[in-house]
Amino acid sequence: MQIIRSIQNRIYEIRGERVILDFDLAVLYEVETRTLNQTVKRNSKRFPADFMFQLTRQEFAVLRQEIDKLYDDEYQQVTDMSSQFVMTYPGKRPKTAQPYAFTEQGVAMLSGLLNSDKAIQMNIAIMRAFVEIRRIMLQQSDLAEQLTQIQERITGHDAQLSAIYDAIENLLDEKAAQKKWDNRQRIGFNTK
Repeated sequence: MQIIRSIQNRIYEIRGERVILDFDLAVLYEVETRTLNQTVKRNSKRFPADFMFQLTRQEFAVLRQEIDKLYDDEYQQVTDMSSQFVMTYPGKRPKTAQPYAFTEQGVAMLSGLLNSDKAIQMNIAIMRAFVEIRRIMLQQSDLAEQLTQIQERITGHDAQLSAIYDAIENLLDEKAAQKKWDNRQRIGFNTK
């Protein structure tokens, strides 16, 4: 479970897509980033733009701070606990070249190209992480829908309560007017 959580930390939302960057995949598959990218370039027909794209300088600059924080947090975890399940980056942080971003379909396509046992195990874990994120997003959208329904009900109830308060106020005004009418000073002839 911790490995899936570690993978989820490496899934970013860029251009409206959930993606994993090439250097993160290289670490997960235990290959060099250069080797992974060469494999992709040799099979470029398998990776259309909706499977993989290269980040712009601006996108990577924005993402860089988040990535650095992830490295620092994971480095601290590794020094605190000696667990093999916490994914670490071997020795150095990724280079400053713009990385490639792989969508879920791109990762699935990549798994067909990397056939090591580690790559197969990691691909299964990555797919589970994507599925878990999708499940969480669906739960959040369900909650948002429920909140919208509750808000609509409350708005409807507010209107109904306002109508009830107005009716009660009118009844009280009528009762006060009737009482005032009954207690008025009579004029005219007294017939008693």
